[in-house]
Amino acid sequence: MEEHAATTIEARPAPALRRYVGAYVGFDLRGFPSGVHCGPPGRGLTAVISLSDPLEMAAGVDDGSPVTRFDSVAGGLMCRSVAIHHDGRQHGVQVSLTPLGARAIYGLPAAVLAHRLVPLDELLGALGVELVDRLRAATTWAVRFAALDALLLRAVSRSGGDRVPRVRPEVAEAWRRLVAARGRVQVGAVAAELGWSHRHLTDRFRGEVGLSPKTFARVLRFEHAHELATEHEPLPWADVATVSGYADQAHLVRDWGAFTGRSPTVWRRGEVLLGTG
Repeated sequence: MEEHAATTIEARPAPALRRYVGAYVGFDLRGFPSGVHCGPPGRGLTAVISLSDPLEMAAGVDDGSPVTRFDSVAGGLMCRSVAIHHDGRQHGVQVSLTPLGARAIYGLPAAVLAHRLVPLDELLGALGVELVDRLRAATTWAVRFAALDALLLRAVSRSGGDRVPRVRPEVAEAWRRLVAARGRVQVGAVAAELGWSHRHLTDRFRGEVGLSPKTFARVLRFEHAHELATEHEPLPWADVATVSGYADQAHLVRDWGAFTGRSPTVWRRGEVLLGTG
């Protein structure tokens, strides 16, 4: 049996892209048992370009969502994990966009993509096809990341810059505050500080991002808990709950089930790519 190996390489995008792109992550995982990887929800809109076989993905885990094959795929913000079916090998590049990045790179609000997986070339057209071709032709991560910079900068330029409607500053500031607090903030307090009512902020935020501020805060708390749970030496579940802002372990278990379709212990037992990124 092939010994498993996992390589993940993270890089920051070019400075001109950092308002729109959080990070690039290259991954090469091989020799693992086949299975279904839970791609957890988080703060960013994720795009993935496969460097080997097509990705087999569904927009939910164990819920009957249809499995679709993608050479490259873009997703919006989610409030449940994406199911990634694999044969023990995954090789590709992941790009994390901010909600600002959806307008700048795709030319549409992040809300249009919420809870969806779509082929990347459906959003970027010929530029998306070129992106896949250039990443697959490259032989080093540095060259791949440089190609991402070049092509995403072209996408931003093509989207029209100032001609693309801007995200309302209040919505952008609410997003920043929620992210900075990792979801541990009262939405009503944020709305009051911005001079909006709770309802108005909720409507505007959902219309731009695709999730309500309250749901997005839940996603951020789960994201923090997931990071803690995937560390090399993870904390006990009760400590994970405390550190990430849950009232207690039972609260964490309920949210974990809502976001992954599994209890924390069942998730850990079934996640063969655990700790690989």
